Amino acid sequence: MKEKYLKLDYENILAFINKDSLDEIQTEVSRAKNKLDNKSGLGNAFLGWLDTVGNYNPDMINDIIKTSKKIQKQADVLVVIGIGGSYLGAKAAIEYMKSYFKLTSKTEVIFAGQNLSSTYLSELIDYLKTKDFSINVISKSGTTTEPAIAFRALKILLEDKYGETSANKRIYATTDKNKGALRSLADTKKYKTFIVPDDIGGRYSVFTPVGLLPIAVAGIDILKMLEGAKEAKDTYLKEDIYQNDAFMYAALRNLLYRDKFAVELLVNSEPKLNYFSEWWKQLFGESEGKDGEGLFVASASFTTDLHSLGQFIQDGKNIIFETIINIDKPEKDLLIGQNKANLDQLNYLKEKSIDYVNKQAIKGTRLAHLDGKTPNMMITIPKISAYSFGYLVYFFELACAISGYLLGVNPFNQPGVENYKKNMFALLEKPGFEKLTKELKKKL
Repeated sequence: MKEKYLKLDYENILAFINKDSLDEIQTEVSRAKNKLDNKSGLGNAFLGWLDTVGNYNPDMINDIIKTSKKIQKQADVLVVIGIGGSYLGAKAAIEYMKSYFKLTSKTEVIFAGQNLSSTYLSELIDYLKTKDFSINVISKSGTTTEPAIAFRALKILLEDKYGETSANKRIYATTDKNKGALRSLADTKKYKTFIVPDDIGGRYSVFTPVGLLPIAVAGIDILKMLEGAKEAKDTYLKEDIYQNDAFMYAALRNLLYRDKFAVELLVNSEPKLNYFSEWWKQLFGESEGKDGEGLFVASASFTTDLHSLGQFIQDGKNIIFETIINIDKPEKDLLIGQNKANLDQLNYLKEKSIDYVNKQAIKGTRLAHLDGKTPNMMITIPKISAYSFGYLVYFFELACAISGYLLGVNPFNQPGVENYKKNMFALLEKPGFEKLTKELKKKL
């Protein structure tokens, strides 16, 4: 029997749930899987991600790779403009794969339009003035405020630097196939375009041109990434939770939620996963946080955050459980040397590796938190690679879809996200929001 690529250790959860609960939730998991398989559940119009990794269009992938090589020759910097799912997947992959202190690719990939900081955008403009740069603007509509503001500013800079005709050849638009402001502009200006699929929402779009183009420009093997995702898809077919770690993970987190555990903390011990955690937070937070339901999802990097959050996790209110992502083999390791004076009292660790110390710290932390009545489970993957990134992403996407159905919500919409936008538009006195503008001004 083939060894599992990803291993889920949930031994430290079992003391907080009973066997009968696991057996009972199996029926719910089977129903949820049936909704996915038959596309009969809430949000079924957005299930394209289920099949993308197994049936991707080779012409599209070749086009992405060809375009990425063109951008690498053309630009020192690619600015990716997008927010939410339009940037987090690519950012997570690049941070996961790149060296901490040197570029993975000739072309640096940086992001804009993910905030409304005037300082961030101003400093980015100053940085780009001495660089050859191109833009990948990602927006289905072209009118989302944050990326639209960034694109307007950077497009002006690009046109001033290269002239409009040459600038148009440095702008790559990932947008709707037929409609929207960005599609109209791209058609008029003859930008190179890629399509945001209609049946895949932003937080599930890592394996579409939304994620794949900037990831490829960063020098990451997107074919290996898709291969890893495909293996995950082929692995998690059985509905039995004892034979399907993605479904078991979904079941366990829901059983803990039904008890008193309101917060899931995704923990890593490798900072390269910090932005993976940001992608994961959007995936689960936006998919499940609705209709008065859903875990609050947070993240931490150990051992760093043990010196800040550790006290609460250990001795605070028991509302947290931890899901730890463990990398079995580090990319690099160092042995700890010996010092005659031993002023730092580390000689007892001589000839031990730093990764060994890190892993013992995590083991000790898990046991301590278990004593403090904080349940924890661990997901282990062999190593950092494009393949493991693809595998992890699909694992969590599938688990999230099942988990959302277990909660009884639509895992593929985000109605609450629009509320802040309406208020913002009204306060900015955008045409069409006059009534709300008056209402809000009375409150302020």
